[in-house]
Amino acid sequence: MVKNSFETFDAQELKIQKNTQLKPLIPEKDMVFGKYFTDHMITAEWSAEKGWASPHIKPYGKLELEPSSVVFHYGFECFEGMKAYKDPQGHVRLFRPEMNMERLNKSSARLGMPTFDHEEFMKVITEFLRIEDRWISTKRGYSLYLRPTIIGTQTALGVRAPDTALLFVIASPAGPYFSTGFTAVKLLATTDYVRAWPHGTGDCKVGGNYAPCVKPQSIAAEKGYHQNLWLFGEDDEVTEAGTMNFFMLWENFDTGRRELVTPPLNGLILPGVTRDSILKLVKSWEAETGIYVREGKITMEDILKATREKRVIEMFGAGTACIVSPIKCINYKGEDIQIPLGLTKTDCEAGPLTQKINDAILDIQYGLVDHPFSHVII
Repeated sequence: MVKNSFETFDAQELKIQKNTQLKPLIPEKDMVFGKYFTDHMITAEWSAEKGWASPHIKPYGKLELEPSSVVFHYGFECFEGMKAYKDPQGHVRLFRPEMNMERLNKSSARLGMPTFDHEEFMKVITEFLRIEDRWISTKRGYSLYLRPTIIGTQTALGVRAPDTALLFVIASPAGPYFSTGFTAVKLLATTDYVRAWPHGTGDCKVGGNYAPCVKPQSIAAEKGYHQNLWLFGEDDEVTEAGTMNFFMLWENFDTGRRELVTPPLNGLILPGVTRDSILKLVKSWEAETGIYVREGKITMEDILKATREKRVIEMFGAGTACIVSPIKCINYKGEDIQIPLGLTKTDCEAGPLTQKINDAILDIQYGLVDHPFSHVII
């Protein structure tokens, strides 16, 4: 490796301490997202004085931090969410991991914290997954969720770029998001709170974007809705659906063509890996489906008008956890707007395009089709 320690850590210097007391595997029926964790974790320390230290794989355990660490006071924290899959041949795969690496670096830099070399980090993650292989199921819908995180650890009060930081990765076995088939969600369009604003951190995956959303989500739940639909500006521009990117399949009023539209990456939107994958896949299907793909501004007035004119065909959120989540209702200013699901069968609350996207991405993730989105690492 030619880069120095101030640019990245060196995977060749990886130190491994294996856990001698392995945990029992979690029965599939008992899997709850984010509740159980594997036997090991990755850590790598950084300091402004010395740069990156050697990365470690060691037994999963508690972090020891001073109460004055800046992560506790000023929100110096960013993270990623990605999954490892096992194909029918037993190979371990990752889905577009380079995008997660790039986004984590972007988020860390936005907070004045260190960055790393994508390839070196992927080498460390590969060794980690080699050790944790027994936690990765071959069953469709099951995976090992990875949570890379960077926190500021400087032990001094004062708002400034931290001079020490810690990168760590933990892993949690995950089952299907919809264990018994798709269940469409109801959203409360939120006008009293905003998730993000221009030139802020809405396009980064930082902890400070999430905690402030819990109260509005609780309000939505009390009113019988699953999530918020985040709006922005005087014209109630649609941004995100809960923690998911927003998509709508409709008939465009001006062109008359069927169009899958999603809000643009204007700084308010997290550049989701699933979002980008959906755009590329649906664009590649245009000749087959006749569906055009567009990134463009969507307002609640657009949705209201389109539903009145019966031009909305399907609507869904998208993200790593669920891939796609159908939307069946939006409450806006006290009125429930019913969204068609485009159902093709009565036992599935997902329209044809939503189902096609979900099936296509699952096939890629589990290596059932050969596609550049899927990376065999072991």
